[in-house]
Amino acid sequence: MCEYCGCQALETIDELTQEHDEVVRLISHVRTAHQQGGVARMAEVAREIARVLGPHTEVEEHGLFPALAKDFPEQIAALEAEHRHVEAVLAEANGPFLTDPTWPDRLIEAMAVLRDHILKEQDGVFPAALANLSTEEWEAVEAARVEAGGTLSRPTA
Repeated sequence: MCEYCGCQALETIDELTQEHDEVVRLISHVRTAHQQGGVARMAEVAREIARVLGPHTEVEEHGLFPALAKDFPEQIAALEAEHRHVEAVLAEANGPFLTDPTWPDRLIEAMAVLRDHILKEQDGVFPAALANLSTEEWEAVEAARVEAGGTLSRPTA
């Protein structure tokens, strides 16, 4: 994905980017399962996406977003609303999808929202953070990562 601004030189942003890359990879599996009519497989992949997004969202919402909200309140509020929307649809993979024939299409729609969301973060949030966050704010982002743990490059807390 994005490599033009240098923000991936920061470990925390690099980890968030790696998580985005993993989610994008998993979204392709959701699409394939949908095309094949594999609702159970879609739910399995949705649970994996939720597992990656859990700590990822914690870092963003408890570290990165608060530091940016004062300068970009509407954009941060919109990103948080997208988090809630995607989380709600992913949460249905724990059972309700079995009785809701609309869930597969709603999951596909949520994955499109998530894909666009990732681009907004990588092309807007991460460069803005690089340009605007103080050392103390970066320390808060890193503390949020330590608290949240991770699913890819760091063990969970």
